[in-house]
Amino acid sequence: MEGIEYEFAGLPLHVLLVHVVVVMTPAVGLALVLIAAWPAARRVLWVPVLLAAGALLPLGLVTVEAGKWLEQRVPPAPLIQTHTAQGEEIVPWLIWLLVVAVIIAAWAVAELIARRRSADEAPRGLGRGAVVAASAVLAIGALVVAAGSTWTLVRIGESGSRAVWEGSFSDEPLER
Repeated sequence: MEGIEYEFAGLPLHVLLVHVVVVMTPAVGLALVLIAAWPAARRVLWVPVLLAAGALLPLGLVTVEAGKWLEQRVPPAPLIQTHTAQGEEIVPWLIWLLVVAVIIAAWAVAELIARRRSADEAPRGLGRGAVVAASAVLAIGALVVAAGSTWTLVRIGESGSRAVWEGSFSDEPLER
């Protein structure tokens, strides 16, 4: 995405977008765990969670590109290079969040179709044990992806905070 100016109202877009990604990533991960494990929540929330996961991936990609743009406009520093290199590590996790959201959405649609056919029938004629097992597998998968994406985000954010703030403030209050 060369040639694009990643600025908004005179500020680097990266520093604005990163806050949305930092909030949305764990929120989507937690929501995926919730809707995977709790059928009543799945029936109500699968569409908004799918839409949020779908929005998070391009938002994350733009945030990474805006970070690369910003890196070219600040003095070179090892901490910034570390942060920029780590920034791209979130992309596979965002893809996995979306994949899990799509799988859970497909499961929710299958449940909806089954409920319309018969109030007691499980998706595609599966037994109750198979439904519980599938929900457990989805919940575990969602938990792994939620934890992995959040941990990766924490590491990236910590390196970014160090790049910006390390050595740039006083231990004691400054006289005004």
